Amino acid sequence: MLTAFGVGEVPISFSGDPAEPSRLVHTIRAVGPVSTALARLGPGEPIGLRGPFGAGWPMAEAAGRDVMIVTGGLGLAPVRPVLYCLLAERERYGHIVLLHGARSPNDILFRRELEMWLRRHEIDIEVTVDHAISDWRGHVGVVTTLIPRAAFDPRHAIALVCGPEVMMRFVITGLRDAGVADDAIYLSMERNMKCAIGSCGHCQFGTVFVCRDGPVFRYDRVSQLLALKEI
Repeated sequence: MLTAFGVGEVPISFSGDPAEPSRLVHTIRAVGPVSTALARLGPGEPIGLRGPFGAGWPMAEAAGRDVMIVTGGLGLAPVRPVLYCLLAERERYGHIVLLHGARSPNDILFRRELEMWLRRHEIDIEVTVDHAISDWRGHVGVVTTLIPRAAFDPRHAIALVCGPEVMMRFVITGLRDAGVADDAIYLSMERNMKCAIGSCGHCQFGTVFVCRDGPVFRYDRVSQLLALKEI
């Protein structure tokens, strides 16, 4: 939780390298008053920080398995630390695939870093955009169309998904159709957090609270909730 003093507080994921604990990195898109105020801060200006809270990505469960990561929009930022961990201990994991969807080529996060990782041939990366521009030579379409093309063993894979909820619903369907088990799919359900300590109710998701019980959930534990409207 990051605070712009005098403006408000918002949940912003870590997006830096976990191997550098003395340096906290956040990726912020200025879309509201708090995020805009945070983005305008300069070196040396005060910022409020509390956390982290809840459950993180299941790195222990991923060991020895293929890892499929599917992200949409800003969803790439919260899984960036996962990619750092995977590449730092590459021998611990099987095939690693990153499928990322963005609105346009100009909206692709960490583009230079993705290109660098792709050149290292340690991870398969596919990027698609909703709307192409004249010099775009990549894939055009929703990110779910990339799942059937991905090279991984769905029977021995773990899938990490982060993005808008509508996108994640379709990705879940695509992963299940590909043969990934429900208990091998993990979702980041960051949404509407305010107090981040489970007392205000803004992020209540059925019987659970995203800030207290998440934000990362195993799909089989929340599948019935995801099927209900207006939760």
